[in-house]
Amino acid sequence: MIYHPETYRIKDKRMQPFIDPDEIWDYINQKKPDKQKVRDVIQASLNKKRLSLEETAVLINADDPDLIEEIKEGARSLKENVYGERIVLFAPLYVGDLCTNNCQYCGFRSTNKDVKRITLTSDELVNETRALIDQGHKRLILVYGEHPKYSAEFIAETVRIVYGVKYSNGEIRRLNINAAPFDIPGFRTIKDAGIGTFQIFQETYHEPTYAKVHLGGVKRNYEWRLTALDRAQEAGIDDVGIGALFGLYDWRFEVLGLVRHVNHFEAVYNVGPHTISFPRIQNALSLNISKENLVKDDEFVRLVSILRLAVPYTGMILTAREPAEIRDQILRFGVSQIDGGTNLELGGYSKGKNEVQDLSMEQFQINDNRSLNEIMDELIKSGYIPSFCTACYRLGRTGEHFMEFSVPGFIKRFCSPNALLTLAEYLEDYAPAETKAAGYKLIEEKTHALKNTQNVDALKEKIQLVKDGKRDLYF
Repeated sequence: MIYHPETYRIKDKRMQPFIDPDEIWDYINQKKPDKQKVRDVIQASLNKKRLSLEETAVLINADDPDLIEEIKEGARSLKENVYGERIVLFAPLYVGDLCTNNCQYCGFRSTNKDVKRITLTSDELVNETRALIDQGHKRLILVYGEHPKYSAEFIAETVRIVYGVKYSNGEIRRLNINAAPFDIPGFRTIKDAGIGTFQIFQETYHEPTYAKVHLGGVKRNYEWRLTALDRAQEAGIDDVGIGALFGLYDWRFEVLGLVRHVNHFEAVYNVGPHTISFPRIQNALSLNISKENLVKDDEFVRLVSILRLAVPYTGMILTAREPAEIRDQILRFGVSQIDGGTNLELGGYSKGKNEVQDLSMEQFQINDNRSLNEIMDELIKSGYIPSFCTACYRLGRTGEHFMEFSVPGFIKRFCSPNALLTLAEYLEDYAPAETKAAGYKLIEEKTHALKNTQNVDALKEKIQLVKDGKRDLYF
């Protein structure tokens, strides 16, 4: 079936409207819950139960400082139980900034005439990929504007180019996509190129606000975007990523909108989204939005903790939009993936790090300018296991199959040893001596800690193989 995005309205039986603003506000406007009710909801989440809208609203409405601390502690405990101490690392790679949309929060919007419009050539894409591999990256997300040039065929070809780059001991093993919505045939074309997760953010689930900030282009159609990842699922892409841009509307509404989106996927496709992202509004060229809904730091930590409890098995992504101190704080409360060494300029990785950002070349301002190795150092010192693992994706543990492992909490059996193996690769191929020493000390400590639950001897054998020059080993 071919869809026409400009006039699209939801008709498909499996793609019925699932955002009811009155329902969401009814939950938000309920009376304040008592302490026991809040603690019961936290415990339900710790028992690995996905929360309903009503239960999530209980956490949102718990504004007593002591209860907020209990929610944060519950999120920290849940993250450790489900995901262990690993943090997955990736980098965004912008392929092109041509765009026909007029989104008031985006530096790439069509009315910004000062933006330098660039689409990377094949050679430039190869150079950017090599620069990222040379940092130590194994996982990327390719980012595209919404423009006829960036067709499904174009995206599929860029995916094949990046996967084809082999440089020294390195390669990109998982490519995720952040691009415009497609019809089902378009999504199938992209899937056939071997992508990982397809990521589309609704930006705001509040339709009147959506209309205020999307003033032109295909993206103005709220329903076309809302059902985009349904079409991806119908095309066979069972790893999808959702997100909201916090600061456009009331954060409480957006949190419940995200949870309702999760509920929809699980009800219709029997699998939730692979990831949830929660970017906050940051400065951009000619930014033009109201400041009334901007999210304060303490509210941001709180909403991340609530999301972690609401969706225990879903990966949560925190990007370099946030400053280092906020990222380091929020890691404890639910985040499982971060970017490192990020450069949003088209062609920027091969040029090297810019001390001052040029917003005419970038979609928005980033606030964590640390290199990948600086972030690796910080993670290692804090006892986290930096991970570049792609094993689940390449062994077919995706979508519903992934849920079979992750929902009961068994995924830690694979993630921790695989994370240690990819860390060993990084230490051998890219790390300075100081990072290498600290990293192997961490590997030794974490391997010892796994001895009661893992086949540690097999893990040690594979780590030695990495030291001997073998690569791409996993369980």
